[in-house]
Amino acid sequence: MRHVKLFAAMLIMLLAGYAYAADKMPEGVQARKSDAGATVLVDAKGMTLYTYDKDADGKSMCNGRCLMAWPALMATGNAMNMGDWTVVTRDDGGKQWAYKGKPLYTFAKDMKPGDTTGDGVGMVWHNALP
Repeated sequence: MRHVKLFAAMLIMLLAGYAYAADKMPEGVQARKSDAGATVLVDAKGMTLYTYDKDADGKSMCNGRCLMAWPALMATGNAMNMGDWTVVTRDDGGKQWAYKGKPLYTFAKDMKPGDTTGDGVGMVWHNALP
């Protein structure tokens, strides 16, 4: 009987740890309602995060001038993958957060938290959805 209780306690702790890891996001990132009413991912400043259809296999295709309009959600040097959140290495060697394999960006034309003016730009930019 004692072994059954010990096993049950360990199983509960394991499942609780898994749930915690699955819900964890990079520091400052959160899900929030946009001005348009959709729930989107936002950065630490409350700015909407976007994905780019041309990104593939966890690789950012937004470089140079693209990056000026669509700043990457950069990760610190010691950032580590956690659940659906991964760190990808950019062509310039920088580290960028990706969610479910899609690198994340903000949009330079969003003026305030809650703006989603980048959604649908060029039919290749989309709100990042939790």
